[in-house]
Amino acid sequence: MPSHKTTSDGVVALIVPGIGNSGPRHWQTLWEGQHPHWRRVQQRDWDCPDREAWLQGLESAMAVAPVPTVLIAHSMGCLLVAHWAERSSIPVRAALLVAPPDPAAPAFPPAARGFERVPSGKLPFPSLVAASSDDPFGSVDYAKRCATDWGSAFVEVGALGHINAESNLGDWPAGLALLERLLASS
Repeated sequence: MPSHKTTSDGVVALIVPGIGNSGPRHWQTLWEGQHPHWRRVQQRDWDCPDREAWLQGLESAMAVAPVPTVLIAHSMGCLLVAHWAERSSIPVRAALLVAPPDPAAPAFPPAARGFERVPSGKLPFPSLVAASSDDPFGSVDYAKRCATDWGSAFVEVGALGHINAESNLGDWPAGLALLERLLASS
């Protein structure tokens, strides 16, 4: 069952994790814990992402979510959202896309099937791409290209690694401020 969070203005949020499903110390999990009405996309296999299977997971979560939903994606979840937007007509209020991984980067997981092509079309909803200056999974230049292609705003957040649990961000208040900024502009 997907998990959805409602913000103070009544917006529903859906957490879209990457590989590993954002463990207990990840900011996505901490945000979800702080907002009991937020939901999380569920995937059958969090460790071997298959684009078609993951697309079905996101579509299933969106099919039962009140609209318009805010998507909060990390890593492979960003690529998933871009692929999903190519084929879905479900309304989305906005998407926060954090640390999109570069399939051409040496650190890109070989187990990820179907994510080699990164969609280059504009997303049909407001979005913001956030990237770290020292992310081993994707450079700032790559993230800027994604933002340009997707029609997204772009923010470089400094040297935060992959902006994940290993970055020791806790509940990442600066990220929540980015989300609020995105919501204010959508």
